[in-house]
Amino acid sequence: MKKYVHIAIIVLGIIFISLGAFHTNIWFDEAYSVGMASKSFSDIWLIGGNDVHPVMYYWLLHIIYILFGNKIILYRLLGIIATAILSIIGFTHIRKDFGEDAGILFSFFVLFLPINVVYSVEIRMYTCAMLFVTLMAIYAYRIYLKSSVKNWIIFAIFSLLSAYTHYYGLMTAGIINIMLFIWALKPAIKEKTFTTTLKSFIIQAVIQIALYLPWVLFLLLQISQVSAGFWIGIKFPDTLIEMFTFQFTGNLGGPIHISNWIAGIYGISICIYLAYIIHKNKKSENRISLKPVKLAIIIYSLVILSAIIVSLIIWRPIIYARYLLVITGLLIFAISYCMSKIGLKYINIAVCIITVIIATIVNIDVIQKNYDKSNNAIFEYLEQNITKNDLLIYSNDINTGFIVGVTYPDNKQYFWNRENWNVEEAYKAFSSNMETIYNLDKLENYTGRILAINENNTSIADAIEEKYNIEIIDKKTYKTKYQDATYSFVLMEKK
Repeated sequence: MKKYVHIAIIVLGIIFISLGAFHTNIWFDEAYSVGMASKSFSDIWLIGGNDVHPVMYYWLLHIIYILFGNKIILYRLLGIIATAILSIIGFTHIRKDFGEDAGILFSFFVLFLPINVVYSVEIRMYTCAMLFVTLMAIYAYRIYLKSSVKNWIIFAIFSLLSAYTHYYGLMTAGIINIMLFIWALKPAIKEKTFTTTLKSFIIQAVIQIALYLPWVLFLLLQISQVSAGFWIGIKFPDTLIEMFTFQFTGNLGGPIHISNWIAGIYGISICIYLAYIIHKNKKSENRISLKPVKLAIIIYSLVILSAIIVSLIIWRPIIYARYLLVITGLLIFAISYCMSKIGLKYINIAVCIITVIIATIVNIDVIQKNYDKSNNAIFEYLEQNITKNDLLIYSNDINTGFIVGVTYPDNKQYFWNRENWNVEEAYKAFSSNMETIYNLDKLENYTGRILAINENNTSIADAIEEKYNIEIIDKKTYKTKYQDATYSFVLMEKK
């Protein structure tokens, strides 16, 4: 019976998280992903060296581009597929290794934890990274239980995929590899012999290092650019409250989908419940081993600690709430294992019901914002007004111009880098027709139509009008529900 309940949860959960995915709206980060998808594998590698993330996710998008063309909905479904596979891992791996109840709860939280509801429908690498990291951790634990060639090979593959998808994945891979090395080294020292397990670790570690070494140069380049003032400009450190509530609701920088009070109470309640049942288990005569949970939490905590240390070294914050998605699978496993092994039946049911209620509230908000009619207005305007010969010009308002630029990649376009961001190489992702400029002198010999794009102002058009002889053809401002963006368009003709 539980087997069929598990399958039903997976099927219904996949449908649930997919409800908000069938739209073509994009925001800045998604526009970057869409732009990268159309680049060649080699160009993605070269451009990616100047981005804040490695290239594996962009390569996966490029495969979709090769097979199906530039399809935004298909790019978006990649995140859904990653979450769906992770939920199925609950049936194929967690259920087998840790019991039926643990597998059911794991699949449930993967699909109904609000953070996954929000981010599974974004064209970003986070759910793919979470899948790779979780599988890496599963096979590391399988190695701990039984060292085999198959387990080492699969572990090494997902360790590399994690490292090539996100730098938090790299940190997690490094931490798990170090833990495995210490575990393999201890008996070798005790027995004073080069054990088979230690040999297996060294072989796979050497292969991993060799295959990741080509990226190290780009990693060092990116770190040097960050330390020189790259675009990561958030406050450091992120507040613990934001990081905590984000893990349970997906809110970032404020109550986006649900009140932070609800998020806080929900998260705190789960933590108090887990603390209670763990304490109760310690005092029980039939105490259940929580070693898998301890290992998951140790890895989770060490990743955060490593991010804090790196942030202090380069003096730029990489400890960012959204990046915790990469290791959220470890948190989900810890919650699922504890609830299944030592939890109280009726409280477990209550937690699941509350989770579904909150996830439903969050998903309704996501769906409403994703499908709101206001989102169509900008594309309707552009379709009616832009011609292939029009010049697009936009500035450092990241949630407007770049989105239009990647939607119309064949138009000649200028990114007026008024704030002198160190992004020229990284922003080659958006369009081969985009050129970075630092003043308006490039317009001196240009005649024709220009579409100036700002976020909630007309400063670019005003600057062009002040410097050159132009005729204003049209002005429009649109506010969209998706990502709460405001687009200000000024269509003009330069004489």
